[in-house]
Amino acid sequence: MPTLPWSAIDTVLLDMDGTLLDLHFDNHFWLEHLPQRYAEHHGISRAQADAELLPLFQEHAGTLKWYCTDFWSRELQLSIPDLKREVAELIRLRPDADRFLAALRRAGKRVALITNAHRDSLSLKLERVELAAYFDRLISSHDYGFPKEDQQFWFALREDFGFDPARCLFIDDSLPILRSARQFGVAHLLAVRQPDSRKGPRDTEEFAALEDYRALLEGI
Repeated sequence: MPTLPWSAIDTVLLDMDGTLLDLHFDNHFWLEHLPQRYAEHHGISRAQADAELLPLFQEHAGTLKWYCTDFWSRELQLSIPDLKREVAELIRLRPDADRFLAALRRAGKRVALITNAHRDSLSLKLERVELAAYFDRLISSHDYGFPKEDQQFWFALREDFGFDPARCLFIDDSLPILRSARQFGVAHLLAVRQPDSRKGPRDTEEFAALEDYRALLEGI
């Protein structure tokens, strides 16, 4: 992981799921808990539930619908927010993420949470993990009508939050989203090596990788 030029960074934009929070909750919910509850609700086998859900997930991946709990509640005839609460004990902060956030505040950086999560998912996570006080803004892509993968999200964010991409650090676990930010001109980009603590490290391809938040503290 490279040493960051903190004197050239005014604004820090941070993703939530997989970046500040352990992605295990989301992976478990979408790949295990939801398919099981869907099977029970519709009176089908778990294998059949997986066979029905996987094509739907693939169809909408990377779109705003993929991140919209209202959409999935209607599509699957289940209350996604209620089902998420059933496994909410799995929502956890990544190690030392709070130390990093506190250091950013002490250094006077402008800090925004930018997430594709729907507002009700964001609210649930903020109930379980105290994050709000560290941020100048908590922004859901649903506020703008475009996911972070879309360039129109970044134009809307700049209009709303007023940041200079050339003096901005953005950390996210999604490589397509990081590429979208790079296309917009965000100068400093970090991927996350291991978004899910229960899964192994992954290749972050052309992006430098965050492995430990303590390593970012030096020089802030």
